[in-house]
Amino acid sequence: MEKKKGMGLVAKQKAAGWIYLAPATILIAIMSFWPMIQAFLTSLKTGSSANMQWVEPIFYNYTRMFQDKIFLRSIGNTFFYLIIQVPIMLVLAILLAQLLNNRDLRFKGFFRTCVFLPCATALVSYALIFKSLFATQGLINTILVDLHILKENYNFLGTSASAKVVIIIALIWRWTGYNMVFYLAGLQNIEYSVYEAAKIDGANGWKTFWGITVPLLKPTIIMTFIMSINGTLQLFDESVNLTNGGPANSTITMSHYIYNNSFGTSVANFGYASAMAFLVFILVAILAFINMKVGDTRD
Repeated sequence: MEKKKGMGLVAKQKAAGWIYLAPATILIAIMSFWPMIQAFLTSLKTGSSANMQWVEPIFYNYTRMFQDKIFLRSIGNTFFYLIIQVPIMLVLAILLAQLLNNRDLRFKGFFRTCVFLPCATALVSYALIFKSLFATQGLINTILVDLHILKENYNFLGTSASAKVVIIIALIWRWTGYNMVFYLAGLQNIEYSVYEAAKIDGANGWKTFWGITVPLLKPTIIMTFIMSINGTLQLFDESVNLTNGGPANSTITMSHYIYNNSFGTSVANFGYASAMAFLVFILVAILAFINMKVGDTRD
């Protein structure tokens, strides 16, 4: 009996899959993985961009990071923003999504647009707006003095603790609506009959929220948590435009300090900056992996 020539159906399907995946795979390799490799190689060098040489010892830039007081402070500042701002922002986003998903709420489209609008504002623009609001002669000071909460104008951006609080408030204002959209989409995929059944069983709003909404939104919560961690660890615009890292580098972030070493000084130190950037990449990867493992409920 003569064998049929050519590929089988399964082999053809696999070949077609690889053909469709190839363009995206090649682009990702060129645009993402190759720059990562180049950044790592650059992190092992020193000197200006025109005359870079391998550093001795080879991992000197990495050991230098942990002796750099400003960089260590930038790590502390960044994780401070991460620990305080991200949970508050995501909780507010879930609560707003739950509120705006109410079937009986009127003008839902208007309220959803109002909450989402801040994230449509340009990063530099909103940072400058908050800088103006919290300036010594700004609107916030004027209101607080008029209400006799403050006796005199307070330098919010010139004091370490209050400057950090201003950055956190700005981040919450800017990104809460962005995350709310994801939760709203997740809530709209939950059948309303599930809530009706819980109501018939005597579950109140709080029990329904914790027993139905949160478990069913778990994949979305994990996704937004990973995105928020990624964004906060790369925080740049707020540090640069709101406080310029001050006072005395007390609000500087890792990305801001990396920028200063790359372009913000008269002598660019791309090797050291690449080492710091690679550390940020590793931190993002580790935290994302932990979140995915914690959120994975499969046996």
